[in-house]
Amino acid sequence: MTIALLFGTLFLCLLIGVPIAISLGFSALVAIYFGSTLPLNIITQKAFTSLDSFPLLAIPFFMLAGILMGKGGVSKRLLNLATAMVGWMIGGHAMVTIVACMFFAAISGSGPATVAAIGGFMIPAMIDRKYNGGFASAVAASAGSIGVIIPPSIPFVLYGVIGGVSVGSMFLAGIFPGLLIGLALMLTSYIIAKKRDYKPAEPVSFQFKDVLKATNDAKWALLIPVIILGGIYGGIFSPTEAAVVAVVYSLIIGLFVYRELNWTSVFESFREAVVINATTMIIIGLSVSFAYFMTLEQIPRDISIYLSELSSNPLVILLAINLLLIVVGMFIDTISALVVLTPILLPIVTAVGVDPIHFGVILVANLAIGFITPPLGVNLFVASSVGGVRFEKISIAIIPFLVSMIICLLVITFFPPLSLWLPGLLK
Repeated sequence: MTIALLFGTLFLCLLIGVPIAISLGFSALVAIYFGSTLPLNIITQKAFTSLDSFPLLAIPFFMLAGILMGKGGVSKRLLNLATAMVGWMIGGHAMVTIVACMFFAAISGSGPATVAAIGGFMIPAMIDRKYNGGFASAVAASAGSIGVIIPPSIPFVLYGVIGGVSVGSMFLAGIFPGLLIGLALMLTSYIIAKKRDYKPAEPVSFQFKDVLKATNDAKWALLIPVIILGGIYGGIFSPTEAAVVAVVYSLIIGLFVYRELNWTSVFESFREAVVINATTMIIIGLSVSFAYFMTLEQIPRDISIYLSELSSNPLVILLAINLLLIVVGMFIDTISALVVLTPILLPIVTAVGVDPIHFGVILVANLAIGFITPPLGVNLFVASSVGGVRFEKISIAIIPFLVSMIICLLVITFFPPLSLWLPGLLK
């Protein structure tokens, strides 16, 4: 009865368009009031105490760093470098978009932020070059999802906090899977561009001197991931402190090196980060309350027993979990899904011998696919907004990229060394 109340209320709220954070909190409230003897203030108590976490401070600071870099000229220089590297290829603008998103992913840690920063430039540029609007927006939306896989990654920080896994190890684990997805999206774009005869961007041939010049121009931007990751793995600072360093560095290069930031844009960046982070923290807090009540009702244990009875083969269990997560990603945002599902699924997979780091990459890769799957598809909405292309048109054009990402997900699932080799070097 209590479980029916909990999930029935949640699905009803989602169906009528109630925001996800309110849906999670309200469904827990209804289930506690009608189905248990717990005090109602347990919801606010758990929501508040869940945010009292030093590692979680990395999330707002990485958000702020990404916004400052977008406004401070980093995006433009990364685009110039990407153009010099791959602009000469067939469908050059699409290739530039994907490579630039991979660069920006190593800075921002956020999928939607990557789409907004790179897509804001590249979607109109592709449409001007007679690219189909749906295709142009789908390229930016799918490439933006790499932002949560290539480190630093906000979902990896959250997974590490919830699952008790090293955030530094998670960052390392995401490098090769992120590169794999990027290459798969480039191949997909190339096939479509060749079929539609999309011409290269400028220059029309590869010039090594142009790459060197663009690299020199972007050197301060390219140093950001080196400083962040080098500092973490060198033991100089923690991931949370690395996020603060990223903010300070972004301010310095934006104000004094590139000089494209002014105090007005700095204020706007802080205000934007506060608004986004407030929304994120409300979601995290109420998601924890929802997950706590599920734990009290032993729902994770029941799901664990069901999956264990389904099969003792870890690959079969991972396949079942992948199917579940793809569906969940269509309706629930990444942060809520991570907070709710990590305590449920992590004990199940570790019981059958799956490495927690490997599973973290699988989990986040699944939810990255959720960024480009309707009806929630946050990246699709961002691409639609910055590109002025109808959501329905992008939803159709995204299908080939969605297939590519699912194939990459299967490779990540069935080939653990792709995720575990780099973290293994630290042991």
